[in-house]
Amino acid sequence: MKVLVIGGAGYIGSHVVKELMEKGHEVTVFDNLSSGLVQNLFPQNEFIAGSILHEEEINAAFARGFDAFVDLAAFKAAGESMIKPEKYSINNISGTMNILNAAVDNGCLNMVFSSSAAVFGEPQYLPIDENHPKNPENYYGFTKLKIEEFMAWYEKLKGLHFASLRYFNAAGYDPTGVLYGLEKNPANLLPVMMEVACGTREKINIFGNDYATRDGTCIRDYIHVTDLASAHVLALEYIASKKESLTLNLGTGNGITVTEMLEATRRITGKEIKAEYVGRRAGDPAQLTATSELAKKVLGWEPKYSDVDTLIGSTWKAYQKYYAEQKSLKK
Repeated sequence: MKVLVIGGAGYIGSHVVKELMEKGHEVTVFDNLSSGLVQNLFPQNEFIAGSILHEEEINAAFARGFDAFVDLAAFKAAGESMIKPEKYSINNISGTMNILNAAVDNGCLNMVFSSSAAVFGEPQYLPIDENHPKNPENYYGFTKLKIEEFMAWYEKLKGLHFASLRYFNAAGYDPTGVLYGLEKNPANLLPVMMEVACGTREKINIFGNDYATRDGTCIRDYIHVTDLASAHVLALEYIASKKESLTLNLGTGNGITVTEMLEATRRITGKEIKAEYVGRRAGDPAQLTATSELAKKVLGWEPKYSDVDTLIGSTWKAYQKYYAEQKSLKK
């Protein structure tokens, strides 16, 4: 298939592009490089520089003719979304509506959407399945939930087939070492700890140690980015062939606390990693783990790289490779 990957120069997007290529699909990347990196682009793929906020640019991209597209263009920092909801409204909601309109206007009716387990909010039971009540605790999760509703309407009214993939904490790096471009201004736990380990950040703040969990810190379900990428491709192939939509959770069902992740990172990197416990952050549920039984049943998807040691080890290798390269370039 000819696939347009919107946000394909980003962290998750670049891994999705790599997986699509390995499965024989023809990929074009659309990205404004606000958080994506030129380093993450593959020379064999066409690259379109553009913004989802400019209707004429995203329209011109879809006018080139595609069988399917993947939408990974959202802002994703849950904490920031509680402080700057207007930023997330404009990009995540208005930008996605521009994408949906351009896609249907140009007859591209197969879509994979990068959603989030943040649509659920504080869990009423664990692990969370697809039918769990949706009550987002942060504005980022609210934007994802609204987009899921928009896609459902576009399915009814415009014939759009979509796969909405809900996951929470994407982590890790390409196990083959091909992709190692680091995120700009990361806000997620593992890359922040890596910056401390590499000496580019003084310490990590851990938000809250008084939650009702085994050590007082939040529990999250971490999914390796390569496992996520494989799910995106499987979902795309499914909806394109079956002509029906999917909404799936992607998780391991096994949660790890922030403190446990910190201790494992100290062990694997051999670095001290200074940490300070501070107050809770608005919009953070105490525990989130998701079951992916439906994804396994429908897509045959199984996470292969989402154990803690692979998550941290592949990330540490990417950071070491990146900084070694930067050091050699300065010589």
